[in-house]
Amino acid sequence: MTNTGATTALYDAAVLADVVATVRERLGQDVADAVERCMSDTLARTITPHADGTAFVITGDIPAMWLRDSTTQLAPFLHLAGSDPLLADTLAAVSRRQQASILRDPYANAFNDGPTGAGHRDRTGGPDGPSPWVWERKYEIDSLAYPLQLAYDLWRTTGRTDHLDRIGEVGSSIVGLWRAEQHHETSPYTFERTDCPPSDTLVRDGRGPEVAFTGMTWAGFRPSDDACRYGYNVPGNAFAAVTLGYLAELAGQVLQDDDLAARALALREEIVAGIAAHGTVTAPTGERVYAYEVDGRGGVLLADDANTPSLLALPLFGWCAPDDPLYTATRALVLSPANPYWYTGSAASGIGSPHTPPDHVWPIALAVQGLTATDPAERETLLRQILATDAGTGAVHESFHVDDPGTYTREWFSWANSMLCELALEVAGLRTYRRAER
Repeated sequence: MTNTGATTALYDAAVLADVVATVRERLGQDVADAVERCMSDTLARTITPHADGTAFVITGDIPAMWLRDSTTQLAPFLHLAGSDPLLADTLAAVSRRQQASILRDPYANAFNDGPTGAGHRDRTGGPDGPSPWVWERKYEIDSLAYPLQLAYDLWRTTGRTDHLDRIGEVGSSIVGLWRAEQHHETSPYTFERTDCPPSDTLVRDGRGPEVAFTGMTWAGFRPSDDACRYGYNVPGNAFAAVTLGYLAELAGQVLQDDDLAARALALREEIVAGIAAHGTVTAPTGERVYAYEVDGRGGVLLADDANTPSLLALPLFGWCAPDDPLYTATRALVLSPANPYWYTGSAASGIGSPHTPPDHVWPIALAVQGLTATDPAERETLLRQILATDAGTGAVHESFHVDDPGTYTREWFSWANSMLCELALEVAGLRTYRRAER
């Protein structure tokens, strides 16, 4: 399930070589080697083009396509797509595959490269379980938001619209689902898995913890694929609001569908108001901050997870400016012991996840910290730290122990490799496409 390069060219090698040469000139040979290795690996080993004009992207060591990961794995290539038509074709092919997957099952988070029946056969999706196209059916807000982001970003960076043939149908499905999940108690979605940790299933016969209406949209699982504690994931809702703005712009300017644009903007306004009313809380320090999750019934989780969308990543996906006071107060909280998933040790300090063992920091979170930093020195320090904690493997891992980078999870995790490249391009002044605050 990887590209052999024998029949389909995914990119112009000269364009990538120019980027690597510039990184080498500005940041040194070690950074250039890492960027070349990680970008080449993504292109050579994770993407399978198909004759139908779509492309399937595996996460690395798991042979399935996550809608979230397949977007973030391509993030550094957006900066090159405007000057590389072959690369733009590849991104368009992935976007088409994402959209087709959503139309197969908008509640699923990961898919197979065909109706193979591989993956998890959970008690969800009807009496026979998920579609054989579905690897996993953990419903997460970001699984719908990230494909909207990729479709929009490719249009903005290249001007092309040939990947948007089904975006109206996809967008309408997303708006309908997010509206249905504003009232989760009447939603058709449930999820139950047996013989697993509590984080891999939902309580209350698969409905999840009880929630009250807030205007935000509910999710069963976080971007880490772990079950939500309180139902309304705040960074996920912020990301949904941003991408609803993208959908409205595509609907109005490309599709000339004023009705879809209006529905997207109306839902966006309700989610934004819900975040303001329920997703911002007073921290123990007395400062107003964003919560990570709430339930509309008084339940609040002050935390952050390494997986994005995260609170730390709010400026990265266009929710706010990096110097916004509410964000900076939240940033200070999540980059401190007040965040139960923040760890510090002799090799690193940063945000981890309950998805991995305690005292494990995620390089993705270190990269996000650098990409949202306002101090150039902090960005470069974090870039060098990621490079120094690869345990000599030449790859960026899912997580590593804060005192021993040789203890790590996932040998091959393409998303982490791509986030290293994003940060390196930022420090080198080559990250040309930026999302404006919406």
